[in-house]
Amino acid sequence: MAGPDLLPLLALATSLAEGAAELLREAVDRTQLVETKTSLTDMVTATDRAAEALIVGGIRDARPDDGILGEEGTADPGTNGIRWVVDPLDGTTNFLYGVPAFSVSIAIEVDGVTEVGVVVDAMRRETFTAVRGRGARLNDRPIGCRATEDLASALVGTGFSYDAARRARQGQVVAAVLPRVRDIRRFGGAAIDLCWVGAGRLDAHYERGLAPWDLAAGSLVAAEAGATVGDLDGGPSSGAFTLAAAPPLFAPLRDLLRSAGAATA
Repeated sequence: MAGPDLLPLLALATSLAEGAAELLREAVDRTQLVETKTSLTDMVTATDRAAEALIVGGIRDARPDDGILGEEGTADPGTNGIRWVVDPLDGTTNFLYGVPAFSVSIAIEVDGVTEVGVVVDAMRRETFTAVRGRGARLNDRPIGCRATEDLASALVGTGFSYDAARRARQGQVVAAVLPRVRDIRRFGGAAIDLCWVGAGRLDAHYERGLAPWDLAAGSLVAAEAGATVGDLDGGPSSGAFTLAAAPPLFAPLRDLLRSAGAATA
């Protein structure tokens, strides 16, 4: 049986993500009611929840049989093998501080495989999109990753856990990686970072402990832009580890991260 037509799904995901991004822009300078989740540094606001409600409502109106997994609590298995994976606000800390690096991320899985990805950088008004097998685009223009071959010339992004003890271990990994690369960047939102690998703004990004909504859309954008995306053991990107890099850099950076203990940091 043929799978679903992905282009209407892409169009709907793009419309909903851009609508949620507009909501974030309108709310960014307002006083926010802040709650914590897993730790004092893992925060959620009313705006996170409002953006998820906007997206979930749009999906249910248009496609009531689809499943939805949302960061802020939506968990509907659906009945047709299609699941939307939604991060309504990736980069909540940046949003709260007015740092213009936060996004809306929507991925669409078909039978467990991510087929569509949309990430909207809210403040830059940049929409990254990808459909499996059809490439990646930024504001509807094709993008591609850099062809960097030398690890010493690589600009590498990363992120850190909310847990203080884990951040300390991850700092030790950074200390091992930093002398071997051009430099390290930490922007505070994995979805944007992964898209920036695809757009050539970073040569690589690595991170451990991401949730499905953090990585699904951005990983597809990076991969469809030509980056190699996976974990440290030959598998796909996951919460256990996500590494996206220009193809010549993937193996040497993977080996460096392994030797630095990143797999357990």
